[in-house]
Amino acid sequence: MRPARPAVPTLSPTMQEVRLMNCSRWHHAARAAIALFAILLCCTVGVAQARQAAQAKYVILLIGDGMGMAQRNAAELYLAAQKGDATPGIVKLNMSQLPVQGATTTYSIDSLITDSAAAGTAMACGVKTTNRGFGVDGRNAPVTSIAEMARDKGMKVGIVSTVSLDHATPGAFYAHQPSRKNYYEIGLELAASRMDYFAGGGFLDPAGKKSKMEGEKRNVVDAIRAGGFRYVNDVAEYRALKPGKERVVFVNPRLQDEQAMPYAMDAAPGDVSLAEMTRKGLELLDNPKGFFMMVEGGKVDWACHANDAVSSITDVLAFDAAVAEAMQFQRKHPADTLVIVTGDHETGGMSIGFAGTKYDSYHTRLKHQKISYVAFDEKFAAFRKANPQARFEDVLPMVRENFGLAVLSEAERAALPKEGDAAGMVLKDFEVAELRAAFDRSMKGGDRKDLSEQDYLLYGEYEPFTVTITHLLNQKSGISWTTYSHTGVPVLTSAGGAGAERFGGFYDNTDIFTRMAETMGLEGAVKAGGKPASKPADKADAQPASLPAGQPAQAVAAN
Repeated sequence: MRPARPAVPTLSPTMQEVRLMNCSRWHHAARAAIALFAILLCCTVGVAQARQAAQAKYVILLIGDGMGMAQRNAAELYLAAQKGDATPGIVKLNMSQLPVQGATTTYSIDSLITDSAAAGTAMACGVKTTNRGFGVDGRNAPVTSIAEMARDKGMKVGIVSTVSLDHATPGAFYAHQPSRKNYYEIGLELAASRMDYFAGGGFLDPAGKKSKMEGEKRNVVDAIRAGGFRYVNDVAEYRALKPGKERVVFVNPRLQDEQAMPYAMDAAPGDVSLAEMTRKGLELLDNPKGFFMMVEGGKVDWACHANDAVSSITDVLAFDAAVAEAMQFQRKHPADTLVIVTGDHETGGMSIGFAGTKYDSYHTRLKHQKISYVAFDEKFAAFRKANPQARFEDVLPMVRENFGLAVLSEAERAALPKEGDAAGMVLKDFEVAELRAAFDRSMKGGDRKDLSEQDYLLYGEYEPFTVTITHLLNQKSGISWTTYSHTGVPVLTSAGGAGAERFGGFYDNTDIFTRMAETMGLEGAVKAGGKPASKPADKADAQPASLPAGQPAQAVAAN
Protein backbone atom coordinates (compact mmCIF):
# COMPACT_ATOMS: atom_id res chain seq x y z
CA MET A 1 0.00 0.00 0.00
CA ARG A 2 1.08 3.49 -0.77
CA PRO A 3 1.68 5.64 2.31
CA ALA A 4 -0.92 8.31 2.85
CA ARG A 5 -0.01 11.76 1.58
CA PRO A 6 0.45 14.37 4.26
CA ALA A 7 -2.36 16.84 4.50
CA VAL A 8 -1.70 20.19 2.86
CA PRO A 9 -2.52 22.98 5.23
CA THR A 10 -5.11 25.52 3.99
CA LEU A 11 -3.72 28.99 4.30
CA SER A 12 -6.04 32.00 4.54
CA PRO A 13 -5.11 34.84 2.14
CA THR A 14 -3.83 38.01 3.64
CA MET A 15 -5.77 41.25 3.30
CA GLN A 16 -3.27 42.48 0.70
CA GLU A 17 -3.77 39.31 -1.35
CA VAL A 18 -7.54 39.76 -1.21
CA ARG A 19 -7.17 43.30 -2.47
CA LEU A 20 -4.95 42.12 -5.30
CA MET A 21 -7.43 39.40 -6.23
CA ASN A 22 -10.35 41.84 -6.24
CA CYS A 23 -8.31 44.31 -8.28
CA SER A 24 -7.60 41.60 -10.83
CA ARG A 25 -11.30 40.67 -11.04
CA TRP A 26 -12.28 44.31 -11.56
CA HIS A 27 -9.54 44.69 -14.12
CA HIS A 28 -10.81 41.70 -16.13
CA ALA A 29 -14.42 42.84 -15.76
CA ALA A 30 -13.51 46.32 -16.91
CA ARG A 31 -11.66 44.93 -19.88
CA ALA A 32 -14.66 42.74 -20.72
CA ALA A 33 -17.04 45.69 -20.36
CA ILE A 34 -14.89 47.83 -22.61
CA ALA A 35 -14.72 45.05 -25.18
CA LEU A 36 -18.51 44.57 -25.01
CA PHE A 37 -19.05 48.32 -25.34
CA ALA A 38 -16.75 48.39 -28.37
CA ILE A 39 -18.66 45.52 -29.95
CA LEU A 40 -22.00 47.20 -29.29
CA LEU A 41 -20.66 50.48 -30.59
CA CYS A 42 -19.43 48.78 -33.76
CA CYS A 43 -22.79 47.06 -34.18
CA THR A 44 -24.66 50.32 -33.63
CA VAL A 45 -22.43 52.18 -36.04
CA GLY A 46 -22.70 49.29 -38.47
CA VAL A 47 -26.51 49.32 -38.30
CA ALA A 48 -26.55 53.08 -38.66
CA GLN A 49 -24.18 52.89 -41.58
CA ALA A 50 -26.27 50.12 -43.13
CA ARG A 51 -29.39 52.24 -42.77
CA GLN A 52 -27.60 55.22 -44.18
CA ALA A 53 -26.15 53.07 -46.94
CA ALA A 54 -29.57 51.69 -47.88
CA GLN A 55 -29.89 54.37 -50.53
CA ALA A 56 -30.94 53.31 -53.98
CA LYS A 57 -29.41 54.80 -57.12
CA TYR A 58 -31.74 52.75 -59.30
CA VAL A 59 -35.44 52.47 -58.37
CA ILE A 60 -37.82 50.32 -60.41
CA LEU A 61 -41.50 50.52 -59.46
CA LEU A 62 -43.67 47.94 -61.20
CA ILE A 63 -47.45 48.37 -60.97
CA GLY A 64 -49.90 45.68 -62.02
CA ASP A 65 -53.04 47.71 -62.66
CA GLY A 66 -56.00 45.93 -61.06
CA MET A 67 -53.68 43.27 -59.66
CA GLY A 68 -54.80 42.17 -56.21
CA MET A 69 -53.89 39.06 -54.26
CA ALA A 70 -56.42 36.95 -56.17
CA GLN A 71 -54.92 37.88 -59.55
CA ARG A 72 -51.44 36.94 -58.36
CA ASN A 73 -52.69 33.71 -56.80
CA ALA A 74 -54.71 32.76 -59.90
CA ALA A 75 -51.57 33.11 -62.02
CA GLU A 76 -49.60 30.90 -59.62
CA LEU A 77 -52.35 28.26 -59.63
CA TYR A 78 -52.41 28.45 -63.43
CA LEU A 79 -48.65 27.79 -63.56
CA ALA A 80 -49.10 24.80 -61.27
CA ALA A 81 -51.93 23.49 -63.46
CA GLN A 82 -49.70 23.85 -66.53
CA LYS A 83 -47.26 21.44 -64.87
CA GLY A 84 -50.04 18.88 -64.56
CA ASP A 85 -49.67 18.35 -60.81
CA ALA A 86 -52.64 16.42 -59.43
CA THR A 87 -52.15 17.79 -55.89
CA PRO A 88 -53.09 21.37 -54.92
CA GLY A 89 -50.29 23.91 -54.98
CA ILE A 90 -48.78 26.91 -56.68
CA VAL A 91 -45.72 27.85 -58.69
CA LYS A 92 -44.42 31.10 -57.24
CA LEU A 93 -44.23 34.14 -59.45
CA ASN A 94 -41.00 36.14 -59.54
CA MET A 95 -42.69 38.91 -57.57
CA SER A 96 -43.68 36.41 -54.86
CA GLN A 97 -40.00 35.50 -54.41
CA LEU A 98 -38.99 39.03 -53.46
CA PRO A 99 -37.81 38.96 -49.81
CA VAL A 100 -40.07 41.70 -48.39
CA GLN A 101 -43.85 41.43 -48.56
CA GLY A 102 -46.39 43.96 -47.33
CA ALA A 103 -50.02 44.98 -47.73
CA THR A 104 -51.24 48.36 -48.95
CA THR A 105 -54.56 50.18 -48.57
CA THR A 106 -55.85 51.92 -51.70
CA TYR A 107 -58.86 54.18 -50.91
CA SER A 108 -58.97 57.64 -52.49
CA ILE A 109 -59.90 60.95 -50.86
CA ASP A 110 -63.56 60.65 -51.81
CA SER A 111 -64.19 56.91 -52.12
CA LEU A 112 -63.39 53.63 -50.39
CA ILE A 113 -62.91 52.26 -53.91
CA THR A 114 -60.22 54.14 -55.80
CA ASP A 115 -59.76 54.64 -59.50
CA SER A 116 -56.36 54.34 -61.17
CA ALA A 117 -55.76 58.09 -61.37
CA ALA A 118 -56.14 58.59 -57.62
CA ALA A 119 -54.14 55.47 -56.81
CA GLY A 120 -51.42 56.44 -59.27
CA THR A 121 -51.23 59.91 -57.72
CA ALA A 122 -50.94 58.44 -54.22
CA MET A 123 -47.91 56.39 -55.24
CA ALA A 124 -46.38 59.03 -57.53
CA CYS A 125 -46.96 62.12 -55.38
CA GLY A 126 -47.74 60.92 -51.84
CA VAL A 127 -51.16 62.57 -51.58
CA LYS A 128 -54.76 61.43 -51.70
CA THR A 129 -56.87 62.91 -54.45
CA THR A 130 -60.26 62.45 -56.09
CA ASN A 131 -61.35 59.64 -58.38
CA ARG A 132 -60.71 61.70 -61.49
CA GLY A 133 -57.65 63.89 -61.10
CA PHE A 134 -54.00 62.96 -61.10
CA GLY A 135 -50.81 64.75 -60.24
CA VAL A 136 -53.00 67.05 -58.11
CA ASP A 137 -54.17 67.09 -54.51
CA GLY A 138 -57.78 67.04 -53.30
CA ARG A 139 -58.18 70.70 -54.24
CA ASN A 140 -56.75 70.18 -57.74
CA ALA A 141 -53.47 71.92 -56.90
CA PRO A 142 -50.52 70.38 -58.79
CA VAL A 143 -48.20 68.20 -56.70
CA THR A 144 -44.65 67.28 -57.72
CA SER A 145 -44.21 63.58 -58.48
CA ILE A 146 -41.30 61.38 -57.47
CA ALA A 147 -40.41 61.02 -61.16
CA GLU A 148 -40.11 64.80 -61.45
CA MET A 149 -38.06 64.96 -58.24
CA ALA A 150 -35.72 62.28 -59.57
CA ARG A 151 -35.39 64.16 -62.88
CA ASP A 152 -34.60 67.43 -61.10
CA LYS A 153 -31.96 65.63 -59.03
CA GLY A 154 -30.19 64.66 -62.25
CA MET A 155 -31.43 61.08 -62.47
CA LYS A 156 -32.91 59.69 -65.66
CA VAL A 157 -36.61 58.78 -65.73
CA GLY A 158 -38.54 56.15 -67.66
CA ILE A 159 -42.29 55.45 -67.92
CA VAL A 160 -43.51 52.18 -69.47
CA SER A 161 -47.06 50.86 -69.90
CA THR A 162 -49.01 48.37 -71.99
CA VAL A 163 -51.90 50.85 -72.27
CA SER A 164 -51.87 54.33 -73.80
CA LEU A 165 -49.10 56.55 -72.47
CA ASP A 166 -51.64 59.24 -71.58
CA HIS A 167 -53.63 56.83 -69.38
CA ALA A 168 -54.19 57.22 -65.64
CA THR A 169 -51.27 55.34 -64.11
CA PRO A 170 -48.44 56.53 -66.40
CA GLY A 171 -49.87 60.04 -66.50
CA ALA A 172 -49.81 60.38 -62.71
CA PHE A 173 -45.99 60.38 -62.82
CA TYR A 174 -45.53 63.27 -65.28
CA ALA A 175 -48.83 65.19 -65.67
CA HIS A 176 -51.09 67.34 -63.51
CA GLN A 177 -54.74 67.45 -64.53
CA PRO A 178 -58.08 67.78 -62.70
CA SER A 179 -59.50 65.12 -65.02
CA ARG A 180 -57.86 61.92 -66.24
CA LYS A 181 -59.83 62.34 -69.47
CA ASN A 182 -57.92 65.45 -70.55
CA TYR A 183 -55.94 63.22 -72.90
CA TYR A 184 -54.73 65.95 -75.22
CA GLU A 185 -53.43 68.09 -72.38
CA ILE A 186 -51.79 65.03 -70.81
CA GLY A 187 -50.03 64.27 -74.09
CA LEU A 188 -48.69 67.81 -74.25
CA GLU A 189 -47.38 67.46 -70.70
CA LEU A 190 -45.53 64.32 -71.73
CA ALA A 191 -43.94 66.26 -74.59
CA ALA A 192 -42.77 68.94 -72.12
CA SER A 193 -41.76 66.52 -69.34
CA ARG A 194 -37.97 66.47 -70.00
CA MET A 195 -38.00 62.82 -69.00
CA ASP A 196 -35.92 60.27 -70.86
CA TYR A 197 -37.83 57.16 -71.90
CA PHE A 198 -41.47 56.43 -72.62
CA ALA A 199 -42.63 53.14 -74.12
CA GLY A 200 -45.97 51.43 -74.64
CA GLY A 201 -49.30 52.25 -76.24
CA GLY A 202 -50.27 55.38 -78.15
CA PHE A 203 -52.31 58.52 -77.46
CA LEU A 204 -56.08 58.74 -77.14
CA ASP A 205 -56.56 62.31 -78.43
CA PRO A 206 -53.39 63.32 -80.29
CA ALA A 207 -55.11 65.97 -82.41
CA GLY A 208 -57.04 67.49 -79.51
CA LYS A 209 -60.47 66.86 -81.04
CA LYS A 210 -62.00 66.24 -77.60
CA SER A 211 -60.03 68.98 -75.87
CA LYS A 212 -61.66 72.19 -74.66
CA MET A 213 -58.46 74.14 -75.16
CA GLU A 214 -58.90 77.16 -77.36
CA GLY A 215 -56.76 78.17 -80.31
CA GLU A 216 -54.62 76.14 -82.68
CA LYS A 217 -53.80 72.66 -81.47
CA ARG A 218 -50.44 71.11 -82.29
CA ASN A 219 -50.53 67.33 -82.75
CA VAL A 220 -49.15 65.54 -79.70
CA VAL A 221 -46.61 63.60 -81.79
CA ASP A 222 -45.32 66.86 -83.30
CA ALA A 223 -45.11 68.35 -79.81
CA ILE A 224 -43.14 65.29 -78.65
CA ARG A 225 -40.60 65.79 -81.42
CA ALA A 226 -40.41 69.52 -80.70
CA GLY A 227 -39.86 68.66 -77.03
CA GLY A 228 -36.57 66.97 -77.87
CA PHE A 229 -37.73 63.36 -78.08
CA ARG A 230 -37.02 60.82 -80.77
CA TYR A 231 -40.43 59.40 -81.65
CA VAL A 232 -40.16 55.72 -82.60
CA ASN A 233 -43.02 53.71 -84.11
CA ASP A 234 -41.07 50.89 -85.73
CA VAL A 235 -39.96 47.69 -83.98
CA ALA A 236 -36.63 47.34 -85.82
CA GLU A 237 -35.73 50.97 -85.10
CA TYR A 238 -36.72 50.50 -81.47
CA ARG A 239 -34.64 47.38 -81.01
CA ALA A 240 -31.63 49.15 -82.54
CA LEU A 241 -31.67 51.99 -79.96
CA LYS A 242 -28.42 52.41 -78.03
CA PRO A 243 -27.69 54.19 -74.74
CA GLY A 244 -26.82 57.87 -75.04
CA LYS A 245 -28.20 61.33 -74.39
CA GLU A 246 -31.14 60.87 -76.74
CA ARG A 247 -34.61 60.90 -75.19
CA VAL A 248 -37.08 58.40 -76.64
CA VAL A 249 -40.84 57.92 -76.97
CA PHE A 250 -41.68 54.49 -78.38
CA VAL A 251 -45.25 53.67 -79.41
CA ASN A 252 -45.80 50.05 -80.32
CA PRO A 253 -46.89 49.87 -83.97
CA ARG A 254 -49.54 47.19 -83.32
CA LEU A 255 -52.29 48.38 -81.01
CA GLN A 256 -55.48 46.55 -80.09
CA ASP A 257 -58.10 48.53 -78.21
CA GLU A 258 -58.13 52.15 -77.04
CA GLN A 259 -54.55 52.71 -78.26
CA ALA A 260 -53.31 49.92 -75.97
CA MET A 261 -50.93 47.10 -76.78
CA PRO A 262 -52.50 43.68 -77.44
CA TYR A 263 -53.25 41.31 -74.58
CA ALA A 264 -50.33 38.97 -73.97
CA MET A 265 -52.38 35.98 -75.16
CA ASP A 266 -53.14 37.81 -78.45
CA ALA A 267 -49.50 38.72 -79.12
CA ALA A 268 -48.09 37.83 -82.53
CA PRO A 269 -44.56 36.54 -83.24
CA GLY A 270 -42.13 39.45 -83.25
CA ASP A 271 -44.32 41.72 -81.10
CA VAL A 272 -42.64 43.84 -78.46
CA SER A 273 -43.49 42.64 -74.93
CA LEU A 274 -43.63 44.47 -71.62
CA ALA A 275 -40.52 42.55 -70.55
CA GLU A 276 -38.66 43.74 -73.64
CA MET A 277 -39.68 47.37 -73.06
CA THR A 278 -38.47 47.03 -69.47
CA ARG A 279 -35.17 45.51 -70.54
CA LYS A 280 -34.61 48.21 -73.16
CA GLY A 281 -35.45 50.89 -70.60
CA LEU A 282 -32.91 49.51 -68.15
CA GLU A 283 -30.32 49.59 -70.94
CA LEU A 284 -31.09 53.14 -72.06
CA LEU A 285 -31.51 54.67 -68.59
CA ASP A 286 -28.46 53.20 -66.87
CA ASN A 287 -26.03 56.01 -65.98
CA PRO A 288 -23.74 57.11 -63.11
CA LYS A 289 -26.42 59.33 -61.54
CA GLY A 290 -29.04 56.57 -61.48
CA PHE A 291 -32.65 56.44 -62.62
CA PHE A 292 -36.28 56.01 -61.64
CA MET A 293 -38.49 53.81 -63.83
CA MET A 294 -42.20 53.00 -63.49
CA VAL A 295 -43.46 49.94 -65.38
CA GLU A 296 -47.21 49.26 -65.63
CA GLY A 297 -49.00 46.09 -66.69
CA GLY A 298 -52.13 48.05 -67.55
CA LYS A 299 -54.34 45.42 -69.18
CA VAL A 300 -54.55 43.15 -66.15
CA ASP A 301 -57.12 45.69 -65.03
CA TRP A 302 -58.99 45.75 -68.34
CA ALA A 303 -59.26 41.95 -68.43
CA CYS A 304 -60.65 41.92 -64.90
CA HIS A 305 -63.19 44.63 -65.71
CA ALA A 306 -64.44 42.21 -68.39
CA ASN A 307 -64.22 39.24 -65.97
CA ASP A 308 -61.87 37.44 -68.37
CA ALA A 309 -59.73 35.34 -66.03
CA VAL A 310 -57.39 33.86 -68.65
CA SER A 311 -56.57 37.23 -70.23
CA SER A 312 -55.88 38.57 -66.74
CA ILE A 313 -53.67 35.60 -65.83
CA THR A 314 -51.62 35.72 -69.02
CA ASP A 315 -51.10 39.47 -68.62
CA VAL A 316 -50.00 38.92 -65.00
CA LEU A 317 -47.47 36.41 -66.32
CA ALA A 318 -46.29 38.93 -68.93
CA PHE A 319 -45.99 41.52 -66.17
CA ASP A 320 -44.06 39.04 -64.02
CA ALA A 321 -41.61 38.56 -66.89
CA ALA A 322 -40.95 42.31 -66.66
CA VAL A 323 -40.42 41.86 -62.91
CA ALA A 324 -37.82 39.21 -63.77
CA GLU A 325 -35.95 41.79 -65.88
CA ALA A 326 -35.88 44.20 -62.94
CA MET A 327 -34.66 41.45 -60.62
CA GLN A 328 -31.89 40.54 -63.05
CA PHE A 329 -30.78 44.18 -63.12
CA GLN A 330 -30.80 44.24 -59.32
CA ARG A 331 -28.47 41.26 -59.23
CA LYS A 332 -25.99 43.19 -61.36
CA HIS A 333 -26.22 46.20 -59.02
CA PRO A 334 -27.12 44.58 -55.67
CA ALA A 335 -26.15 47.49 -53.38
CA ASP A 336 -27.76 50.23 -55.48
CA THR A 337 -31.07 48.89 -56.81
CA LEU A 338 -34.55 48.83 -55.28
CA VAL A 339 -37.30 46.79 -56.94
CA ILE A 340 -40.91 47.36 -55.82
CA VAL A 341 -43.94 45.47 -57.16
CA THR A 342 -47.49 46.45 -56.27
CA GLY A 343 -51.01 46.93 -57.60
CA ASP A 344 -52.92 50.20 -57.66
CA HIS A 345 -56.14 48.41 -56.66
CA GLU A 346 -57.97 45.13 -57.23
CA THR A 347 -60.42 44.84 -60.11
CA GLY A 348 -63.44 42.58 -60.57
CA GLY A 349 -63.67 41.12 -57.07
CA MET A 350 -61.89 38.04 -58.38
CA SER A 351 -62.04 35.02 -56.09
CA ILE A 352 -60.56 31.55 -56.13
CA GLY A 353 -63.72 29.56 -55.50
CA PHE A 354 -67.19 29.22 -56.99
CA ALA A 355 -70.42 27.89 -55.48
CA GLY A 356 -70.97 25.49 -58.38
CA THR A 357 -67.68 23.66 -57.76
CA LYS A 358 -67.88 23.89 -53.95
CA TYR A 359 -64.41 23.02 -52.59
CA ASP A 360 -63.04 21.93 -55.96
CA SER A 361 -61.00 23.89 -58.49
CA TYR A 362 -60.14 22.91 -62.05
CA HIS A 363 -57.57 25.39 -63.30
CA THR A 364 -56.46 23.00 -66.04
CA ARG A 365 -59.69 23.90 -67.84
CA LEU A 366 -58.46 27.46 -68.38
CA LYS A 367 -56.01 26.21 -71.02
CA HIS A 368 -58.91 25.81 -73.46
CA GLN A 369 -59.26 29.59 -73.90
CA LYS A 370 -57.17 30.61 -76.91
CA ILE A 371 -57.84 34.35 -77.33
CA SER A 372 -58.91 37.32 -75.21
CA TYR A 373 -62.47 38.58 -74.95
CA VAL A 374 -61.50 41.52 -77.21
CA ALA A 375 -60.23 39.23 -79.96
CA PHE A 376 -63.37 37.07 -79.66
CA ASP A 377 -65.56 40.19 -79.79
CA GLU A 378 -63.99 40.96 -83.16
CA LYS A 379 -64.67 37.42 -84.41
CA PHE A 380 -68.24 37.51 -83.17
CA ALA A 381 -68.88 40.94 -84.68
CA ALA A 382 -67.72 39.66 -88.06
CA PHE A 383 -69.92 36.55 -87.66
CA ARG A 384 -72.96 38.67 -86.76
CA LYS A 385 -72.42 41.00 -89.71
CA ALA A 386 -72.12 38.09 -92.11
CA ASN A 387 -75.00 36.14 -90.54
CA PRO A 388 -77.65 38.59 -89.24
CA GLN A 389 -80.25 35.80 -89.05
CA ALA A 390 -77.91 33.24 -87.45
CA ARG A 391 -79.24 30.68 -84.98
CA PHE A 392 -77.61 29.91 -81.63
CA GLU A 393 -76.44 26.54 -82.94
CA ASP A 394 -74.53 28.24 -85.77
CA VAL A 395 -72.08 29.95 -83.44
CA LEU A 396 -71.35 27.01 -81.13
CA PRO A 397 -68.38 25.70 -83.17
CA MET A 398 -66.69 29.09 -82.68
CA VAL A 399 -67.29 28.86 -78.93
CA ARG A 400 -65.80 25.38 -78.73
CA GLU A 401 -62.80 26.31 -80.89
CA ASN A 402 -61.83 29.36 -78.81
CA PHE A 403 -62.97 28.39 -75.30
CA GLY A 404 -63.39 24.60 -75.31
CA LEU A 405 -67.00 24.78 -74.08
CA ALA A 406 -69.26 22.20 -75.73
CA VAL A 407 -73.01 21.87 -76.13
CA LEU A 408 -73.84 18.18 -76.60
CA SER A 409 -76.97 16.16 -77.03
CA GLU A 410 -78.18 13.94 -74.22
CA ALA A 411 -76.85 10.85 -76.01
CA GLU A 412 -73.43 12.46 -76.57
CA ARG A 413 -73.22 13.43 -72.91
CA ALA A 414 -74.12 9.92 -71.80
CA ALA A 415 -71.28 8.49 -73.89
CA LEU A 416 -68.66 10.64 -72.10
CA PRO A 417 -66.84 9.49 -68.93
CA LYS A 418 -68.53 11.02 -65.89
CA GLU A 419 -65.20 12.41 -64.63
CA GLY A 420 -62.41 14.17 -66.45
CA ASP A 421 -61.71 17.25 -68.50
CA ALA A 422 -63.98 16.36 -71.43
CA ALA A 423 -67.06 16.01 -69.22
CA GLY A 424 -66.15 19.14 -67.28
CA MET A 425 -66.20 21.29 -70.42
CA VAL A 426 -69.72 20.26 -71.42
CA LEU A 427 -72.36 22.89 -70.67
CA LYS A 428 -75.26 21.80 -68.49
CA ASP A 429 -78.82 22.59 -69.53
CA PHE A 430 -79.12 25.69 -67.35
CA GLU A 431 -75.74 26.92 -68.64
CA VAL A 432 -76.90 26.44 -72.22
CA ALA A 433 -79.98 28.50 -71.38
CA GLU A 434 -77.76 31.31 -69.99
CA LEU A 435 -75.61 31.30 -73.10
CA ARG A 436 -78.59 31.22 -75.45
CA ALA A 437 -80.16 34.23 -73.71
CA ALA A 438 -76.88 36.14 -73.99
CA PHE A 439 -76.63 35.24 -77.69
CA ASP A 440 -80.12 36.55 -78.32
CA ARG A 441 -79.27 39.77 -76.45
CA SER A 442 -76.09 40.26 -78.47
CA MET A 443 -77.78 39.60 -81.81
CA LYS A 444 -80.16 42.48 -81.09
CA GLY A 445 -77.15 44.82 -81.04
CA GLY A 446 -77.61 48.34 -79.76
CA ASP A 447 -75.63 50.42 -77.30
CA ARG A 448 -74.30 48.17 -74.57
CA LYS A 449 -74.31 51.13 -72.17
CA ASP A 450 -78.09 51.38 -72.53
CA LEU A 451 -78.86 48.30 -70.46
CA SER A 452 -81.44 47.50 -67.83
CA GLU A 453 -80.24 47.00 -64.27
CA GLN A 454 -80.68 43.25 -64.67
CA ASP A 455 -78.73 43.23 -67.93
CA TYR A 456 -75.92 45.19 -66.31
CA LEU A 457 -75.64 42.66 -63.48
CA LEU A 458 -75.41 39.89 -66.06
CA TYR A 459 -73.16 41.50 -68.66
CA GLY A 460 -71.77 44.82 -67.43
CA GLU A 461 -71.09 47.02 -70.43
CA TYR A 462 -69.55 44.13 -72.37
CA GLU A 463 -70.75 42.02 -75.26
CA PRO A 464 -73.36 39.80 -73.55
CA PHE A 465 -72.43 36.67 -75.51
CA THR A 466 -68.68 37.02 -74.91
CA VAL A 467 -68.83 37.86 -71.21
CA THR A 468 -71.21 34.96 -70.60
CA ILE A 469 -68.75 32.58 -72.27
CA THR A 470 -65.88 33.77 -70.02
CA HIS A 471 -68.13 33.58 -66.95
CA LEU A 472 -69.04 29.98 -67.74
CA LEU A 473 -65.43 28.94 -68.33
CA ASN A 474 -64.31 30.71 -65.14
CA GLN A 475 -67.03 29.04 -63.10
CA LYS A 476 -66.18 25.60 -64.43
CA SER A 477 -62.57 26.28 -63.40
CA GLY A 478 -63.51 27.48 -59.90
CA ILE A 479 -63.06 31.26 -60.38
CA SER A 480 -65.76 33.84 -59.69
CA TRP A 481 -66.28 37.62 -59.75
CA THR A 482 -68.34 40.18 -57.81
CA THR A 483 -68.16 43.28 -60.02
CA TYR A 484 -67.16 44.82 -63.36
CA SER A 485 -65.44 47.64 -61.47
CA HIS A 486 -62.71 48.03 -58.87
CA THR A 487 -62.91 46.87 -55.25
CA GLY A 488 -61.60 48.40 -52.04
CA VAL A 489 -59.52 45.50 -50.71
CA PRO A 490 -55.82 46.08 -49.92
CA VAL A 491 -53.21 44.84 -52.39
CA LEU A 492 -49.86 43.11 -51.94
CA THR A 493 -46.63 45.13 -52.20
CA SER A 494 -43.35 43.25 -52.65
CA ALA A 495 -39.79 44.58 -52.60
CA GLY A 496 -36.16 43.55 -52.84
CA GLY A 497 -32.81 45.28 -52.85
CA ALA A 498 -31.53 48.52 -51.31
CA GLY A 499 -34.03 49.89 -48.80
CA ALA A 500 -36.53 47.08 -49.38
CA GLU A 501 -37.03 46.58 -45.63
CA ARG A 502 -39.03 49.83 -45.64
CA PHE A 503 -41.80 48.13 -47.61
CA GLY A 504 -42.75 45.40 -45.15
CA GLY A 505 -45.87 45.69 -42.99
CA PHE A 506 -49.31 47.20 -43.50
CA TYR A 507 -49.45 50.77 -44.82
CA ASP A 508 -51.19 53.16 -47.19
CA ASN A 509 -50.40 53.65 -50.87
CA THR A 510 -49.20 57.20 -50.16
CA ASP A 511 -46.43 55.60 -48.05
CA ILE A 512 -45.00 53.99 -51.19
CA PHE A 513 -44.07 57.49 -52.34
CA THR A 514 -42.63 58.42 -48.94
CA ARG A 515 -40.56 55.26 -48.62
CA MET A 516 -39.24 55.51 -52.17
CA ALA A 517 -38.27 59.13 -51.57
CA GLU A 518 -36.41 58.18 -48.37
CA THR A 519 -34.58 55.39 -50.15
CA MET A 520 -33.65 57.64 -53.05
CA GLY A 521 -32.34 60.35 -50.71
CA LEU A 522 -34.69 63.00 -52.05
CA GLU A 523 -34.26 65.61 -49.31
CA GLY A 524 -37.46 67.38 -48.46
CA ALA A 525 -39.46 65.10 -50.72
CA VAL A 526 -41.93 64.13 -48.02
CA LYS A 527 -42.52 67.76 -47.17
CA ALA A 528 -42.77 68.61 -50.83
CA GLY A 529 -45.32 65.88 -51.34
CA GLY A 530 -47.43 67.34 -48.57
CA LYS A 531 -50.09 65.72 -46.43
CA PRO A 532 -53.33 64.39 -47.88
CA ALA A 533 -56.05 67.00 -48.10
CA SER A 534 -58.87 66.46 -45.62
CA LYS A 535 -61.75 66.96 -48.06
CA PRO A 536 -62.43 66.33 -51.73
CA ALA A 537 -62.27 69.25 -54.16
CA ASP A 538 -66.02 69.73 -54.52
CA LYS A 539 -66.46 69.85 -50.73
CA ALA A 540 -63.27 71.68 -49.77
CA ASP A 541 -63.07 75.16 -48.36
CA ALA A 542 -61.32 77.72 -50.52
CA GLN A 543 -29.42 47.14 -44.15
CA PRO A 544 -30.72 46.22 -47.62
CA ALA A 545 -32.86 43.17 -48.17
CA SER A 546 -31.29 40.95 -50.82
CA LEU A 547 -33.10 39.15 -53.62
CA PRO A 548 -33.26 35.35 -53.56
CA ALA A 549 -30.22 33.58 -54.92
CA GLY A 550 -30.27 31.97 -58.32
CA GLN A 551 -32.27 32.78 -61.39
CA PRO A 552 -35.87 34.06 -61.19
CA ALA A 553 -38.61 31.57 -61.93
CA GLN A 554 -39.27 31.56 -65.64
CA ALA A 555 -42.64 33.05 -66.44
CA VAL A 556 -44.71 30.94 -68.83
CA ALA A 557 -45.07 32.64 -72.18
CA ALA A 558 -48.65 33.38 -73.10
CA ASN A 559 -50.04 31.07 -75.77
